[in-house]
Amino acid sequence: MAGKPKLHYFKTRGRMETIRWLLAAAGVEFEEQYIQSKADLEKLKKDGFLLFQQVPMVEIDGMKLVQTRAILNYIAEKYNLGGKDIKQRALIDMYCEGTMDLNEMIIHLPFKPADQKEKETAAIIEKATERYFPVYEKVLKDHGQDFLVGNQLSRADIQLLEAILATEELKADVLSKFPLLKALKTRISNIPNIKTFLQPGSPRKSPPDEKMIAEVWVNPLNYT
Repeated sequence: MAGKPKLHYFKTRGRMETIRWLLAAAGVEFEEQYIQSKADLEKLKKDGFLLFQQVPMVEIDGMKLVQTRAILNYIAEKYNLGGKDIKQRALIDMYCEGTMDLNEMIIHLPFKPADQKEKETAAIIEKATERYFPVYEKVLKDHGQDFLVGNQLSRADIQLLEAILATEELKADVLSKFPLLKALKTRISNIPNIKTFLQPGSPRKSPPDEKMIAEVWVNPLNYT
């Protein structure tokens, strides 16, 4: 019997957080091995576990997978979150690329110089409300279904919820003009596995605060 997936990353969100979301949504328990020093990272490299010398790395089904999208694709396919056919998979990939673009800006924000953060935050909110969220709102309006693709839960819904919640941490009323996204947020958040993941004490990570950023020994995004 295969053991639990083991996640190798820093004790922060970064590019591992979406992987945590997907595993949690699929109801998969996992372990985490945190990289807490440069020596930890160098050992993974020396042991040959990091194909491209980068994390995240996930041990799953006898493999040591690296590259975030490859890991997400594997999890989605394994747990039926990737669509039923090639057309659905194309739509899901397209929507996920959008949310990952938005999320990438958000996860870099805490590591920006203090005098740039206000401007960067405003730019993220502008792109979220003018470029990204209108797309997903229109998708839901056009097909009138509860989920983005195929009228069933997919990684596209999960990653959109992750991006929505992260954006709301920057501006609480960011969905004020997007009623269908508001409804989707509520609907997906109440799926049992996801609801559990959103509770305190789950593997979900909090956004890095100023104290953590000041103490962190390395910007994790330089190694992912």
